[in-house]
Amino acid sequence: MEETVNAKTVAEWYYEEKGERKGPVTEATIQQMVKDGKLANDGVVWKKGMHDWTKIENTDFKSHVDDNLPPPLSGDKVNNTVIWILAFAPIIGSILEYMFARIVFHNADVASIMVESGKYWFITVALNIGLSYYDAYCLQKAGHDTSKFKGMAWLIPVYLYQRAKALKHNLAYFITWIVCFVITIFNL
Repeated sequence: MEETVNAKTVAEWYYEEKGERKGPVTEATIQQMVKDGKLANDGVVWKKGMHDWTKIENTDFKSHVDDNLPPPLSGDKVNNTVIWILAFAPIIGSILEYMFARIVFHNADVASIMVESGKYWFITVALNIGLSYYDAYCLQKAGHDTSKFKGMAWLIPVYLYQRAKALKHNLAYFITWIVCFVITIFNL
């Protein structure tokens, strides 16, 4: 007696997660992962017979994505206030370092010496990292999948570059941050 095997119960699908190939899993598992949001529209899957990895949005699994959700805001509609503050954060951080040192030492000359010696470098670092994580949070609220570059939020130039590419922006805020960083390093 021959059994009929349902295609949904055969573990033949693979998917990508954090740069790793996962699987094989069943078609039903992929469908559930899409419904649960674990695989987004731009997530990729593959099974034998496919030429290459394919985005969920280009497969039959797309029908399992919640169609009630609007698409992410386009790059020109995203509020870029935070990212531009971040672009100038190296200079803003230096100013905050000086203000903090001035409050602590009550002397402008001593405050300048302390800032130049790098005693309060953590203020600028915290400002940069905090702004980048807040920006990633704002992008998520705008409907963007930041999982691919959110982990780089602590590495500011990488985050800025990846953000610009993901939102199809030019590299203006990335370049601005680099210039501001160089200015603060060399005290220009």
